[in-house]
Amino acid sequence: MIRLGYPCENLTLGASTNHTLRLTLLSEERARAKVAENLEDLERILRWNPGHGFHLFRVGQHLIPFASHPLFPYDWEQAHGEELARLGALARGLGQRLSMHPGQYVNPGSPDPQVVERSLAELRYSARVLSLMGAEDGVLVLHLGGTYGDKDRAMRRFLENLQDEGEILRYLALESDERLWSVEEVLRAAEALGVPVVVDTLHHALNPGRLTLEEALRLAFPTWRGRPKVHLASQDPKRRPGAHAFHVAREDWERLLAALPAPADLMLEAKGKERALEAVLDRRGA
Repeated sequence: MIRLGYPCENLTLGASTNHTLRLTLLSEERARAKVAENLEDLERILRWNPGHGFHLFRVGQHLIPFASHPLFPYDWEQAHGEELARLGALARGLGQRLSMHPGQYVNPGSPDPQVVERSLAELRYSARVLSLMGAEDGVLVLHLGGTYGDKDRAMRRFLENLQDEGEILRYLALESDERLWSVEEVLRAAEALGVPVVVDTLHHALNPGRLTLEEALRLAFPTWRGRPKVHLASQDPKRRPGAHAFHVAREDWERLLAALPAPADLMLEAKGKERALEAVLDRRGA
């Protein structure tokens, strides 16, 4: 069985878990207002998903805007922990698997200690959200980041800076990217940390290393204790390599289905969110 999901917002509902504000405008009142908006929309999305064929949802990194920043003005865990627990229970009851995916500026392998400190703070925040929601099958997806001219040193720093982060490692899954780190290289880092590997079809097409898609999936799937997760995306023909298209192309969908070695959870990495497979599955009435 294949289960489908999408990230951060629902275009049909006009709902988003990424409502945020500028750091210069950060105050307790404004932050609480954005959090309330995000949590309300998260509930709307969770309740909508099961009836429309979706079992996965990626929570936006701005669920609690700037929660990992030193200037955040209040104890967000105490303030929102009860509501996060309620929404987590709702997600479990509705069969929704949750995940988070910090952005490109989160780089634990950086040679800059300040970047590492900020990166770990964002990862700790993300893992804490999943913990407070009771997301036992939750996933925290992360790229290996930059290489800084020396892949071996970058990977060593990455591993050293994460090896003692128990709550992060509980949810962490590593993903290859379209330029620097192939699935084969990410597998080595994941093995060292004891975490699983996410294969992204678009990233792998652009940066396959020595592996076919079938080989990459066959090596990645055993790293998962539960259901493996895969990212499915198509290239936007009008943008830089690696930019996601609005929809998933039929040929990319069919190529992945043919390559899967076992049932999996597929995150649709498309600008169209829940509408990503409209042209393939005729989901327009969903």
